[in-house]
Amino acid sequence: METVAKRLYEGMFLVDSAQAAADWEGTLSVINNILQRADAEVVSMRKWQERKLAYDIDHKSRGTYILCYFNAAGERIAGIEKDVLLSEKVMRVLILGTEKRPAEMIEADIKGEEAMAAEAAEAKAEAERAAAAAAAPAPAAEKADEPKPADEGTAEPEKAGDDAPEPAAEAAAPAETETDAEETEKAAE
Repeated sequence: METVAKRLYEGMFLVDSAQAAADWEGTLSVINNILQRADAEVVSMRKWQERKLAYDIDHKSRGTYILCYFNAAGERIAGIEKDVLLSEKVMRVLILGTEKRPAEMIEADIKGEEAMAAEAAEAKAEAERAAAAAAAPAPAAEKADEPKPADEGTAEPEKAGDDAPEPAAEAAAPAETETDAEETEKAAE
């Protein structure tokens, strides 16, 4: 008796969203039956996403994607694809070998969305902590370069300097005007 080496495959099954919502267990059992006929061992199967399709398939505009990892012999993949074509519940399938994918990505897919979301949240929090730590010394350096106001109740030094010459100029302008008026009166006499 000859033993056949089974390899790990990734299958993306597309099913009608309405049928999947109405009979989720029935939909999964159809996919399981297709894989069992090919002597495949299911490692993981889960709902990946429900989306609007780029174009209608069998007059359906929405589809549910089911991500499945399974071990099977390479010569059995064509049989799986043929069974999908004959199935009324499964609209499309894409089966890929996983040899070229990193093991971490495969494990993340097998764990599911919840684990991936938790890991993504943890990575985001770590990135935020790193950004906060990198940004923390920068404000202290900027504050050291800024001039400190003498009294907290007064305006900033730049504004006070801009405002201060204007009243002095206004006070000087009327004095010159009075002098000009007096000279004009004296010249008129």
